[in-house]
Amino acid sequence: MIELNTTMTVAMWWIRRDLRLRDNQALAVARARASHVVPVFVLDTNLLASPAVGSRRLAFLLSSLRLLDADLRQRGSRLIVRRGDPEDKLNELMKEVGADAVYAEEDHSPYARRRDARVADSVPLGLVGGATALPPWLTVKKNGDPYTVFTPFSRAWKALWDARAEMPLPAPPRIQTPDGISSARLPAEPALAHDTPFPPGEAEAQRRLDAFTKGADALVYRYAPRRDRLDVQGTSGISPYLRFGMVSARQAFVAAQQAVASAPDPEARHGAEAWLTELIWREFFAAVIYHFPHVSLEGFREDLHGIQWRNSPDEFIAWCTGRTGYPVVDAAMRQLKQTGWMHNRARMIVASFLVKDMLIDWTWGERWFLQQLVDGDPASNNGGWQWAASTGTDAAPYFRVLNPTRQGAQFDPKGEYVRLWVPEIKRVPDAYVHKPWRMPREMQRRAGCIIGHDYPEPVVDHALARKRALAAYAEARAAMKGPPGRP
Repeated sequence: MIELNTTMTVAMWWIRRDLRLRDNQALAVARARASHVVPVFVLDTNLLASPAVGSRRLAFLLSSLRLLDADLRQRGSRLIVRRGDPEDKLNELMKEVGADAVYAEEDHSPYARRRDARVADSVPLGLVGGATALPPWLTVKKNGDPYTVFTPFSRAWKALWDARAEMPLPAPPRIQTPDGISSARLPAEPALAHDTPFPPGEAEAQRRLDAFTKGADALVYRYAPRRDRLDVQGTSGISPYLRFGMVSARQAFVAAQQAVASAPDPEARHGAEAWLTELIWREFFAAVIYHFPHVSLEGFREDLHGIQWRNSPDEFIAWCTGRTGYPVVDAAMRQLKQTGWMHNRARMIVASFLVKDMLIDWTWGERWFLQQLVDGDPASNNGGWQWAASTGTDAAPYFRVLNPTRQGAQFDPKGEYVRLWVPEIKRVPDAYVHKPWRMPREMQRRAGCIIGHDYPEPVVDHALARKRALAAYAEARAAMKGPPGRP
């Protein structure tokens, strides 16, 4: 144990998905209950070995931890890093520094809950809110059952929020940490690309939130008409920062509500309200995975467990690499591969295409997204994929199959988005930019885009694939119901 002053009390702040000093409830409780705080991040070897850990997301995390350490040092503290199993490392550090307790922000994924239960068996662990604006167990029906439909969940959530909402906490001016505590080095690799669209750290998170929500011309006021457009900047760009808690969910909701209250006109107010609703979807998916942890392994709807997937490896590779022959799908998948992010509308399009056009198991896509996304969140990713696959709570109807050609024309009407990410079709005329296979051969030559040579032919015929998907879903539902007369 390090040598401590006899009047010194020590608490540990276990950092997980709360890489921030502003509005950090775990840090606030630790400071309130002890004179000295030890900020600790455990490089969990269980998570690092997981196939779902993407190198780009890990690089973003490591870079943000370095910036958090710099912020802590400005306040008289520093980040203590340990590598290994959290249960063992926290136990060791607690004995080393003579801490009375460990405080952390709640995390609601199935793995996190199992991990925290193990840790709580060996050290005094206090969990406080923060990963979501309201704890997922709070928003339930009057009989205690969880909601499985978004609209009533949203109404109940808003009522609770209005009754309980608190203003975000300021960052503490100083954090006292005992001297002499050993710390492992953060890995140098994977390194964040210099041209990343998501610079790391809390300061960047705060800058983006302010830029999106503050001022009479804030983008949030144009969110409703622009949020589905692939060819314009219409979203907040803070999802990776929410994922790692560089901005708190509570602060995001307060910013959204303040934007609603300050809206200069009804249209602007509608835009801010639309963004607020999207934030509540994040709360809903967190609640679903909290109450129904099995959805991380299988579909929520039992009547669709028996879908006979085709699961073509070649078609899956074509989807992953952006070589399906459908420009909007390929553009989105290439953007994901190159940047670690894609627009939510694009996520819906490519998910529908994989599951229903290709008839490939949605869990394949869910896993690929987690490996690629900087903002890959187990609850939101799972919820989005199950929505698209029609297998989840409050999912899209099973017969809803997005037409990639129509989706591209509607949300990228001039083809600016697809031309950016699919240079093979850069010279294709607007009339064919979302359906280049329909170009006459001479036009293909003039555009420098010979289908089947410069750019692939469509891997499936959408109209036929739609019929195939509907039949597969109908067969699964019929098999679950059983033959006539079954009790």
